[in-house]
Amino acid sequence: MTTISAPARPPASVPPRVQFKRQWEKRLGYIATHAIGIALGVVFVLPLLFVFLTAVMKSDQAMSSSLWPTEWHFENFVEVFRRAPLLEYFGNSLLYSSLATVGALVSAIPAAYGLAKLRWRGQNLFFMLTVAAMMLPPQVTIVPLYDLWVRLGLTGTLVPLIVPYFFFDAFSIFLLRQFFLTIPKDYLEAAKIDGCNEFQAMIRVLLPMAKPGIAATGMFCFLFTWNDYFGPLLYTGENQDNWPLSLAIASFRGMHHVEWNLTMAATALIMAPVIVLFVFAQKSFVKGITFTGVKG
Repeated sequence: MTTISAPARPPASVPPRVQFKRQWEKRLGYIATHAIGIALGVVFVLPLLFVFLTAVMKSDQAMSSSLWPTEWHFENFVEVFRRAPLLEYFGNSLLYSSLATVGALVSAIPAAYGLAKLRWRGQNLFFMLTVAAMMLPPQVTIVPLYDLWVRLGLTGTLVPLIVPYFFFDAFSIFLLRQFFLTIPKDYLEAAKIDGCNEFQAMIRVLLPMAKPGIAATGMFCFLFTWNDYFGPLLYTGENQDNWPLSLAIASFRGMHHVEWNLTMAATALIMAPVIVLFVFAQKSFVKGITFTGVKG
């Protein structure tokens, strides 16, 4: 005997008013959940918006009580290149930041590997000295270092800014050590069983697994050197041909101190490469600082 099942009843239609209420409650719940993130996002975006709006204002309106441009002058972004050799300064900044980042990684990776994966006498003492070096203000050592570079005849160039990164960078060593500690030793021991020595295990096994940490360290170093003002002012202040952008923008404000619209236009152009770099590398950057536990 066969049974005939009753046909399924179509779902009851939801009235438009109830549907609208549910969507509105869903949006309010999303805003309440992400309220802190939205507030922080607004705080970070407002200064950038202020810089952009001032950059496209007339000179008379810039830094006045009016925050919205009465006339839009996008030609200000072209005018700054006529007033100062920004492309030359950009090349100096790119050279300084790129070579310093390469130097910091080349010197920090073996040191961090030795602190994280090897056992040797004085290891803890060296690590404590590295942490202490991070806390040491750069002004403490600046006098003997400046005297050294003067004796070598290299002041006025970018060499005193770049070369120290090829020997020691405490923050990069600390950051990479923290990331290397998260990688299990089993991978390195397996590589050694297969015939690798310490250097080969570091190059072939550890570094491919530590790409997020290396990317985060490199970005920290690049951003620090790109925004560095004290070092370039001390070592390259006497030679304008070697000024990076961080130093050039300050002098630009001095030369055109009443033209804040041009100063803000130059500032916006200087910030653009850093923002673009962060947008493309933010995934590796966030992953790196998450594993190392370094924030801010």
